[in-house]
Amino acid sequence: MKKTVGIIGANGYTGSELIRLLAFHPHVTLSFLYSRSNSGTRISDLYPDLTTVCEMVLTDTPEDVDILFLCLPHKESQNWLTQNPVKDETLVIDLGNDFRLEGNFENRNFIYGLPEINKKQLSGAKSIANPGCFATAIQLALLPLAEKRALNEVFTTGITGSTGAGQSLQATTHFTWRNDNVSAYKTLTHQHVDEILQQLVAFNNKEVTLNFVPWRGDFARGIFTSSTMKTNLELEEIEQLYQDFYAEEPFVTVSNRAIDLKQVVNTNRCVIQIEKSGNVVVIHSAIDNLLKGASGQAIQNMNLAMNWEENAGLNLKPIAF
Repeated sequence: MKKTVGIIGANGYTGSELIRLLAFHPHVTLSFLYSRSNSGTRISDLYPDLTTVCEMVLTDTPEDVDILFLCLPHKESQNWLTQNPVKDETLVIDLGNDFRLEGNFENRNFIYGLPEINKKQLSGAKSIANPGCFATAIQLALLPLAEKRALNEVFTTGITGSTGAGQSLQATTHFTWRNDNVSAYKTLTHQHVDEILQQLVAFNNKEVTLNFVPWRGDFARGIFTSSTMKTNLELEEIEQLYQDFYAEEPFVTVSNRAIDLKQVVNTNRCVIQIEKSGNVVVIHSAIDNLLKGASGQAIQNMNLAMNWEENAGLNLKPIAF
């Protein structure tokens, strides 16, 4: 029998992407779509791309299900779980940041859901904290060096599409401002830095300094990061290190050619490229912020927790043109 799924916050970008993918997943069936603000509205009226894919009506009454995705604004998942107790046997996957740093909540212990480092812990898990989008792209770019204890001071720039800011209209997501425009924001203070360092320090076994400057891009979806640091390792040695680290990972590809966003948009993939000049190395990474950075990775985590094939429902081709 297929497992039942509910989505809390189904009216947002990550919720709608979950619906698009789960509607064709071989092992689940959607039971309810929860939204306080749009209860009574057909989801395809909010997202015409879901016409014929999913015609369910949003509700403000949750049901008991086997798997529950929380797609709420940051800091709201804990409040929702407090007000709406969930059965212990229900798999809960939180796409917010409530449990990424502190995973204990009542009788649940949330596992950090970056599959490339926590695959064993995710198998059979009942509580998963899905990583942030920038956190995913930057960690995947740096973890092989961290495992070799080769990280020191890292300087990272990253550019993200407008969907990373969520569905609510803001001055910096308005088309007339965002189009043909680029700007920096939360320079050196982005909320994902602590999340990134928590994992990198554990792998590096020593302190790491991350100087992160995020940019707003004039496109809808995707993240491209470039991380720069000094190292005495040779380029060939670094490339082999990355190939070995990700050899068994179905969604991470290390490329010896220039990478770009169009290789990953509409997929759960991360592509990585390494360049070196003198004693300075640059690691580029690219992901789709709504998929590998959110909903796609959440489904990957669900697959691992349920001991299904890791790529179930995630065989997606990038939109190259």
